[in-house]
Amino acid sequence: MIGIENIVFLLVAAVGIGLFVWQIRKIRKNVLMGRDTDLADNPSERLNKMLLVAFGQQKMFKRPLPAVLHLFVYVGFLVINIEVLEILIDGIFGTHRILGFAGILYSGLMAVNEILAALVIIACAIFLWRRNVTHVPRLANGVEMRAWPKLDANLILITEIVLMLALFAFNISDLKLAELRGTHIAGAFPISSMFVNALGSDPDTLHIIGRVGWWFHILGILAFMNYLPSSKHFHIIMAFPNVYYSKLLPKGKFTTNAAITNEIKAMLDPSYQPPAPEVDAEGNPVIQRFGAKDVEDLTWKQLMDSYTCTECGRCTSVCPANITGKLLSPRKIVMDTRDRMEEKGEHPAIFKPNHYKEMGVERVEVTEEKTLLRGYITPEELWACTSCNACVEACPVNIDQLSTIMDLRRYLVLEESAAPASLNAMFTNIENNGAPWAFPASDRFNWADELYVPSKN
Repeated sequence: MIGIENIVFLLVAAVGIGLFVWQIRKIRKNVLMGRDTDLADNPSERLNKMLLVAFGQQKMFKRPLPAVLHLFVYVGFLVINIEVLEILIDGIFGTHRILGFAGILYSGLMAVNEILAALVIIACAIFLWRRNVTHVPRLANGVEMRAWPKLDANLILITEIVLMLALFAFNISDLKLAELRGTHIAGAFPISSMFVNALGSDPDTLHIIGRVGWWFHILGILAFMNYLPSSKHFHIIMAFPNVYYSKLLPKGKFTTNAAITNEIKAMLDPSYQPPAPEVDAEGNPVIQRFGAKDVEDLTWKQLMDSYTCTECGRCTSVCPANITGKLLSPRKIVMDTRDRMEEKGEHPAIFKPNHYKEMGVERVEVTEEKTLLRGYITPEELWACTSCNACVEACPVNIDQLSTIMDLRRYLVLEESAAPASLNAMFTNIENNGAPWAFPASDRFNWADELYVPSKN
């Protein structure tokens, strides 16, 4: 029977889901701030990659211990959401364990839910220990991991533990009430049945605990869902589309600038007709930069990368430049891109944390220029990159940090001629001599003449 409680629940659920959709729309608008790029090719290959990397967590298992712990949390999140569906139906229609009609299937599902909930609590406790006691370097070091990122991770882990405990409180009270009434409830509860007497035997108290646990769990889920866009845990959702649209070309193959390519084709073939220039909604020509200075010069996929970042630090921990003490941190590049995108577009989150500015944390020596380049990311960071692709290979959600670095470097070279002196000398030599060396082509084999020793015979 539908009562006041069900109406209140329906209103709360509608508000929670509505706020989440509102945030997703803002995120979509921010991502589409980037340049268009066609990534609709090879759907079967993309789907296979998504199933292996995003759903199957293929790249996580390069580090076995965190991979197993993450698997518990990840599978628990997926399976326990089936019970959340039941809670939503019960809350709207005033039913109780509506999916219990499934019989043995329901019992198996509830048993798996309980085991996974216990494993989630254990995994989250270990993750808290790793972050706050053992201080795993990639989770604690680096200017980008100060202040909000550390607090965010702890809040999420504690929330997950509390949500699982609320679920157990609901199940334990339900089991005990059924025992006191001499009835049976649908489902199997291997963990809760071990603690069936932990909450006492007073029916009124058990009823209150059960309702509090039930409400706390579903309200916690709705709050968690709306907190995600403010958190690194947004990768729970974004990992799937990000991996689907990830790069299929070999990692060492770089993209070319379309404007330069068209110009060269026109030079080599007078009959070549370059495509018409892009225009905006008002019909004005779109200014095409050579490389990227700000977020709108990046592609929408590169901006999507920044919303998918797990902030796990695997990219930075394997970066040879970072390991040798240089300023570059691939993780920071991605986080900077997200911060700048939200500064220029719309902050999608209800909660509005800022990784650096509002907490008084200085990243690196940056200028006051209101662009991604120099305003957030310095040329020194960009030129430290060896373009080895170690960061791309290490990322568990297929973020392409190198593509952003290369586009920013292209702008420095092609628009500002701001490459290091050694590179500018090489560019001049290539232009004048057709080779990186400072002597003409006619002298290239002089070394052979110097090494040649005529035979005495």
